[in-house]
Amino acid sequence: MSDLQVTQLDHVSVIITDVQRSRRFYRDVLGLKEIPKPRTFDFVVLWFDLGNMHVHLLLKDKPDLISPRHFALRVKDAAKARAYFQERGVPTAETTPIDEADRFFISDPDGNRIEIIQWLQPYGPHAQADSLA
Repeated sequence: MSDLQVTQLDHVSVIITDVQRSRRFYRDVLGLKEIPKPRTFDFVVLWFDLGNMHVHLLLKDKPDLISPRHFALRVKDAAKARAYFQERGVPTAETTPIDEADRFFISDPDGNRIEIIQWLQPYGPHAQADSLA
């Protein structure tokens, strides 16, 4: 056994270009709880608490290039989440299905991709045969 024992994802960092617009999206649309950044930080960053991890929003001059990069938020009911975002004018995009999961993508105001996922059954190697590349 290795001395390194990773236990969970700690945080993700996302590039933003407008603090107030992004604060409204992450706080008001996604419903995340904003928390104070470390007092030693002398740059613009917003921190949001998700219980056992954080999302950090880093202010930059221009958005990150659009790519397949993303982070995923687990939800209890993906169908209700789709309706929630659509009611608020946030486009949803379907993606490649995963057995035992319901998932889709949204984008924040800077085009950062966010996966919304509901696991219908726990993910495990038994569910995905011969998928190691």
